[in-house]
Formats: sequence, C-alpha cells, structure tokens
Amino acid sequence: MSSTTLDPSRNAPAGAGNAPAGQLAGTSTGPGPSFLRVLNSEFIKFRTLLSTLILLGCTVLVVVGFGALSAWGTGQFAQAAATDPEAAAAFAAQGGDLAVGVPTSGIAFAQLILGSLGVLLMSSEFTTGMARSTFAAVPKRIPAFAAKLLVVMVTAFVLTGVSVFLAGLVSLPILDNYDLKLDLSSSQSVKMLLVNSLYVAAVAAIGMALGSLIRNSAGGIMSLVGLFFVAPIAFQLIPGDFFVEARKYLPGNTVEPMTAVQHVPDTLEAWQAALVLGGWVVVPVVLAAVLLKKRDV
Repeated sequence: MSSTTLDPSRNAPAGAGNAPAGQLAGTSTGPGPSFLRVLNSEFIKFRTLLSTLILLGCTVLVVVGFGALSAWGTGQFAQAAATDPEAAAAFAAQGGDLAVGVPTSGIAFAQLILGSLGVLLMSSEFTTGMARSTFAAVPKRIPAFAAKLLVVMVTAFVLTGVSVFLAGLVSLPILDNYDLKLDLSSSQSVKMLLVNSLYVAAVAAIGMALGSLIRNSAGGIMSLVGLFFVAPIAFQLIPGDFFVEARKYLPGNTVEPMTAVQHVPDTLEAWQAALVLGGWVVVPVVLAAVLLKKRDV
C-alpha cells in the first residue's frame, strides 16, 4: 500500500507559492498607482471644479483689466509731463521705460487669486473629507501631494504668462494713443513675463503648503494675505533698522530685484532675491509634505 503526499501548491492560486509569510494569497503589495495616474487624477479633479474655473477666469480678467487701466494711467502721466514741469520731473524720476511694466501691473491681484486657489486645493480635501478617499487610493500620500503641487504650479505659470501677454496686446493701442511704445518681443518684456509667471507659480505653491499645514481654507487664505500684503506694510511702518532690512527678505519684495534693468539701491541682488523666493517655497512645501505623512487625516 503506497501513501500519497498532497502538494498544497498544486491547488493554490498562481503566485501564491511565492507569497511572503503573513500575506494572504491574491493580495497585492505593489507601490499603488503610478505617479502619472495620480497626476491625471489630480488634473481631472482640478479642471472639473466650477470654483477652479471661475478663479482662473477671474485671474485673466484682472490681469488684462489692470493692464489696460495701467496703460491709460501711464499715458495720462506722460501727457501731463509734456506740459507740467513738476509732472515731467516726477516722470523722469521713475527711470527706465514705464510702458514695459504695464502688462504686469495686475500681478499683485493674480498672486492673491492663484495663491488662494493653492490653499483651497489642499484645505478642501480635509474640510470635505475627500482626503480620506485620496489617501486611501494613494497610501504613500506624497505622490498625491506632489501631483497637486505640479498641477497648481504649472497652471499658475502658464495662466499668468498668457494673461500678461494678453494684457500687453490690449495695452498696445492704448499706449499708441499717447505715443508710447511697448515692444512685447524685447528682452525686458520677455523677462518681465517669465519672472512674474514664475513668481505667481511660487506663490501658488506657498498657498498650497499653507493649506496643507493649516487644513482650513479661511485660515490658509488669511495667512497668505498676511504674508504677502500685511507684513510688508507692517515692516514699513515699524521703525528700526531690523525691520528695514528684514523687509527685503519677504517673498513679495523679491520680484522687483529680479526684473529691474539695473540694481535698485537698498534691495537684494537678482540672484539673492531668487534664492530667497526659492527658500520661501521649499521650506513650507517640505514641512507640509513631512507633516502630511505623520498626521492623521
């Protein structure tokens, strides 16, 4: 009488024989969805929200509108300078070509809108409870955070560049009425467009980091407004050499040194301003990513 030995792996599902100890047959220990799939998912979420489309449309309208208004104001200023010696002296004191800065005159408002959009992208995940679904699908969390960051920064850069260019096109006929010339293809105009677009993208990244850290839409937006609008005014009003020097290192004061034709006295060098702005982006983004991994959702 012969004995028969049963091989348990014969009836087991394919691949179960190589499963690590403690792992159920048929389960997966893969890294989760690929980054491209996560990026596509975040882009779909981004472009299908009505509030997002409204904010993007408002950004274009504000930048183009303020460009046209600035062109008219600059023309009026130049016209007054032709007949008024005091206005002429004030016009000359401005230095450089005033027309070149017309298309970017609405950047201060664009940074507020797109920075707030960055805040909302992360804070809304927590206030609506969507974060639980998002991080259940992407357990590592960092890919989802990086995908959101990439979407908002690229969108902010492209939208700002397009808006500034459109503002320049709208400003051309207005400036021509006052015999002021604006060359949108000049090196300085291209520099203004690129630097301001990068700056707004950086503000959007800072806003998203604040939204992730604070996890509250109102709190994140108020923090953004305080950093970019309130702090520069407060540092200017408070007496003392410390605040005069510290004001140079606020993120909102890094654009002028990077776009100036020549170095402006009492400001940072262009490369120093770029490093300061980079630091303002990297530090909160890294801190937000680290805390996102450690905190509960």
